[in-house]
Amino acid sequence: MILRVAALAASLAVLQQPPQFHIETRLVVLHATVRNARGELVTGLTREAFRVFENGTPQPITVFRSDDVPVSLGLLIDNSGSMRTKRAKVEAAALDFARASNPRDEIFVLNFADKSRIDVPFTSDLHTLEAGIARVDSIGGTALLDAIAAGEAYVARHAEHDRKALVVITDGNDNASLTSLEAIRVAAEQDDIALYAVGLLGDSNPHAGRARHDLERLSQSTGGVASFPRSVEQIGDVALDLARQIRTQYTIGYTPLNQALDGSYRAIRVAAKGPETLSVRSRTGYRAIPSHP
Repeated sequence: MILRVAALAASLAVLQQPPQFHIETRLVVLHATVRNARGELVTGLTREAFRVFENGTPQPITVFRSDDVPVSLGLLIDNSGSMRTKRAKVEAAALDFARASNPRDEIFVLNFADKSRIDVPFTSDLHTLEAGIARVDSIGGTALLDAIAAGEAYVARHAEHDRKALVVITDGNDNASLTSLEAIRVAAEQDDIALYAVGLLGDSNPHAGRARHDLERLSQSTGGVASFPRSVEQIGDVALDLARQIRTQYTIGYTPLNQALDGSYRAIRVAAKGPETLSVRSRTGYRAIPSHP
């Protein structure tokens, strides 16, 4: 009887306690690249130099970092038949990129033609990367969007770092993919993956205009950049510039004034001020949906 009364009293005490509510505040994290009017990377800016706008409304910056934060990154290298004569210089440029990256970065290598294959899982070992990048069997078509989709899925499952990016090197228009451009963009947006592209699109390529448009659209919306060297001889310089760009990005976090997870798209604009005119590249928006469990 005493045990039953004690149990009842404990139950009543629990029922009489005021209800507890768990409030989760969302944080939107951006990785921003700043350049001056001459195209030079700008470092050394402080939090006060930046302003963030969501749907045109200024937002409070609650997180700011300007140090070299490691990244989980994929090298997606076109291995189709048209790459055969370019492959040696592309491989050298990819290795230059890896050597110039943060030693704490984790990098995987995905070679693609009609099909994609991850030849090197995430690693920070340059010798392992070198072995996986070297290929001599360039053959087949170009399933570019399928390769990006495979890279996005791998990053989403295995990345150890908060910063995530894909670097795609290709010389052709997609002619073999089943994945749509919109599906690639949505996946990058949901998993916060920046897409960088190096397009070796010669003037003789009849599909160069369409390929350029697709690569620029994907990179711009995710905060990356698309580069189009005039010849394969310039690809090494482009690779080094990409590595420097990724290493000198600013990390900016803000708590949206509108915390509703209503599925709406929120456009983002980041501005920076300094002694000269500055341009900022970051992802251009996100959709306000619950995070993946």
